[in-house]
Amino acid sequence: MPGHNKPSRDVAAEITNLIIEKLEAGVAPWNRPWRSRGGSGGLRPLRHCGTPYTGINTLYLWALGDVRGYCSRFWMTFRQAEELGAHVRKGERGAVSVYYSSFKKTETNIVTGQESEKNIRFLRHYIVFNADQIDGLPAYFYAPPPIETPISPSERQAAIDAFVDPIPADVRHGGNEAFFSPTFDYIQMPSPSAFRSMDHYASTRLHETVHWSGHASRLGRKFGKRFGDKAYAFEELVAEIGAGLACAEVGLPNELHDNHASYVAHWLGILRADKTAIIHAASKAEQAYNYLRAFGEPAAIVTDEAEDLEVPALLEAA
Repeated sequence: MPGHNKPSRDVAAEITNLIIEKLEAGVAPWNRPWRSRGGSGGLRPLRHCGTPYTGINTLYLWALGDVRGYCSRFWMTFRQAEELGAHVRKGERGAVSVYYSSFKKTETNIVTGQESEKNIRFLRHYIVFNADQIDGLPAYFYAPPPIETPISPSERQAAIDAFVDPIPADVRHGGNEAFFSPTFDYIQMPSPSAFRSMDHYASTRLHETVHWSGHASRLGRKFGKRFGDKAYAFEELVAEIGAGLACAEVGLPNELHDNHASYVAHWLGILRADKTAIIHAASKAEQAYNYLRAFGEPAAIVTDEAEDLEVPALLEAA
């Protein structure tokens, strides 16, 4: 029976798709307000011999390490692991490492017999595994346990604590991501010591706390199901405006929170489609801000709006 040709692997597309996925999630893996223990920690990924990766391999392995939560900087092939007396755990998925180069080929014109040189570009790849996927390596291949280095309190720490501490949100620390889970009703944050400063931590915490206010058991906003949903983008806009109000309350510049251009593009789409959307977003943000601030205030705060307008049908449909 003739064998079936295995379709060639589109390595360039795999790499590009992963980077796009991270960017669409609002996280540029090479730039964030906290220091990640995983592949995005700011130090280049290393080959088994300690040589740093370069070019697209750096960005790709950073992003992949971030997605999979790897802590080690070292990557190697299956054979390289075996040569070190170690073994890749069964069922582990490898990553592609690429080699991009070119060579010159001499071609002869069959009509004129004239020779010419042609530059041929090629992209080769091989499969590598992170040290976290491998058992039996020498200890230096694995990341040491993180040392929690305290960050000096912000000059605004008293104001930050006065605003945040009374809010009864379930805040959990660990990992490399900051998000609010509407399904399980908790805020996930990296460790405070992972941030560049306590101001960066507070800004990100306030953003996620505005999301927390929108839970069905509280203010009941629509969150959307995935990036690109109008409701998702609208909720992010509300969270940014609300965080801006909260940051102003405690004296923080809101630009500390890392906004990615992909969000801005979706916000512009909403605002262009409905001229009242920013009014509704501002109203919802003000409502969220007042809801959060009220936890630390003896009396309720009245908004400027006489009543909260409904989110346009465009957003409700999302």
